[in-house]
Amino acid sequence: MPYNLDLEQRLDRLLPRFGKAVKKKMFGGIGYLMNGNMAFGIHKDALVARVTPDQADKLLKQDFVKEFDMTGRPMAGWLLISPEGVRTDESMMRLLQLAVDYVKTLPQK
Repeated sequence: MPYNLDLEQRLDRLLPRFGKAVKKKMFGGIGYLMNGNMAFGIHKDALVARVTPDQADKLLKQDFVKEFDMTGRPMAGWLLISPEGVRTDESMMRLLQLAVDYVKTLPQK
């Protein structure tokens, strides 16, 4: 199944609010990298967001959020948000801001 092109268009439209990012094909979808670190992306129909482990624990309590796990070993802080969780630009912006804020704390690659 190809990734969600409508979600990609929405991300591309909102991206300028977060600064410079590099868009790259990854894991059968798209990843948006800042300073060489992936902040968010698209996998199939869902938004992938990278947040702090504490934020992930809180977000995982919501029905539309689950761990992003492609290998059987989920990585801490990597989340898969179903379309229900990003229906509005405001809800998506909140998640993107968490991801961007976290990735800015990581060393540049």
